[in-house]
Amino acid sequence: MRLPLAAVAGWIGQVNATSGDDREGPTSNSGTDFIREMLKQHSSSGPYGGRVQTRFPPEPNGFLHIGHAKSICLNFGAADEFGGTTMLRFDDTNPETEDERFVEAIQEDVRWLGFEPEQVVYASDYFDQLHAWAVELIEKGLAYVDDQDAETISENRGGFTTPGVDSPWRDRSVEENLDLFARMTAGEFDEGSRVLRAKIDMNHENMQMRDPVMYRIRNQHHFRTGDRWKVYPTYDWAHGQSDAIEGTTHSLCTLEFDSHRPLYDWYLEQLGQGPDRPRQTEFARLNLTHTVMSKRKLLQLVEEGHVDGWDDARMPTIRGLRRRGYPAKAIRDFAGHIGIAKVNGTHEIELLESFVRTHHNANALRRMVVLDPIEVVITNWPVDDDGMSRADVREAINNPEDAAAGTREVPFSGRLFIERDDFMLDPPKKFFRLAPGREVRLRAGYFITCTEVETGPDGEVTRLLCTYDPETAGGQAPDGRKVKATIHWVSADHAVDLDVALYERLFTDPHPGADGEDPLASLNPDAKTMKRAKAEPAIADIAPGDVVQFERLGYFARDLDDDPSSVPTMFHRTVGLRDEWANIQKRQGT
Repeated sequence: MRLPLAAVAGWIGQVNATSGDDREGPTSNSGTDFIREMLKQHSSSGPYGGRVQTRFPPEPNGFLHIGHAKSICLNFGAADEFGGTTMLRFDDTNPETEDERFVEAIQEDVRWLGFEPEQVVYASDYFDQLHAWAVELIEKGLAYVDDQDAETISENRGGFTTPGVDSPWRDRSVEENLDLFARMTAGEFDEGSRVLRAKIDMNHENMQMRDPVMYRIRNQHHFRTGDRWKVYPTYDWAHGQSDAIEGTTHSLCTLEFDSHRPLYDWYLEQLGQGPDRPRQTEFARLNLTHTVMSKRKLLQLVEEGHVDGWDDARMPTIRGLRRRGYPAKAIRDFAGHIGIAKVNGTHEIELLESFVRTHHNANALRRMVVLDPIEVVITNWPVDDDGMSRADVREAINNPEDAAAGTREVPFSGRLFIERDDFMLDPPKKFFRLAPGREVRLRAGYFITCTEVETGPDGEVTRLLCTYDPETAGGQAPDGRKVKATIHWVSADHAVDLDVALYERLFTDPHPGADGEDPLASLNPDAKTMKRAKAEPAIADIAPGDVVQFERLGYFARDLDDDPSSVPTMFHRTVGLRDEWANIQKRQGT
């Protein structure tokens, strides 16, 4: 008997819709793929009466990562394309590892990505029904209580070339099994002393079908049900039945659940689900170079202090990517571009970055920031009667890709900061930036010429003395002379101090752990570098979480925790300006 969603309305909690940070609306893995072809067929002539309902079922024991984003985009996007709906269901069947804070974080991440679930539900909403169905299987002689410990059960399952061994408790009577399961439920037994197993076939070629565990004893406090339950369903037992209760038509899973599908179907068949029962279909998971997706390894990174938390900008978590300045739309567009496949593969992280860079190039404001400042003194700059350097104001374009972004005023003075690597004392032949006796253009400013260099005791350049040409305001010379380099700058008298985090790959190996070694063996100790930078005053217009292009340097996101009522203090480099993905394609000849 299939239970309609309305029959369990009392178990299901509604949530209020909240808006994300991306007003352009969601895009998805749109296009043609085997899942959409299936949905197209089923919506027109399949067993579901044209209805499409999917679900995204994370376990609330951690934070979502970029791999989950692909599944979210598929489940929500495909359902929306066919006029369907998607449930957000929390698989809260392991009380010792789950927490309300993960529930809240996951909901926030899903909505930030641009998707709104039809309803937010929990596997624990269905614990009573799942328990009743387990009793039904016991009564049919299809489930039994096993007194073996977990290690023995695992050993006796055998292997792909070795048959399994029947449990000595497999042929218990229905009455004894019902009594023992009731006593397990009442909390009479210790953890690990007994489990409830389905009675299928210990010689089945599919290991998942060798009498899988349905319930285990857990004397743990559950964040929703408290201490009511002493037995908890396994994922395989809760999954398909929860889908059926909710009215899911298509259960879209990643490929590691391929071998679980016969068990998924077996449970539904034994409970009398008809031809309109949920259908499980598997697709390839997302793998990225220089990245790990294992929740266990990500937890290790956090617990061992290799990163500053789950929302560290080096992490592949949705929260980490958001802090780093990855826009939700770029993640959705990336998911749509890579598509849906039946075979696992690995995508270059540079491809994801190209979507981020393309988005920000079109949308991000420009600001001048100097990461490694060296002082420039303009010796012929006019001074006021009191001897103070006269202030000037230059006009700079906010975004050359968007005329509507307008311009801004940038203060200019006789004392500036430029990047240290924009100057060389003894430059090589193809270095065209500032050097002794050489003239360069200051962006939106003037032409300047280096006339003298001051150095410290160790020979390090400490200050540059330059002259400027007042006839070159705006960067053009009346006599038509050309310069070969334009550099950015910040007025020292008006500079805002910033802490800036620069990032490299978290793992030096493109495929960490692929050779059987611990992935953390290739952890990059230099993945994060902090700089004390100087910024133009207009940096104050950038809100926490917003991304700006530091001209000539890359795209940077203001830290989400920065005080929005004060001048910015912290930025993270999102991506550089160089299109590394285009370079990879050139090398590959594509």
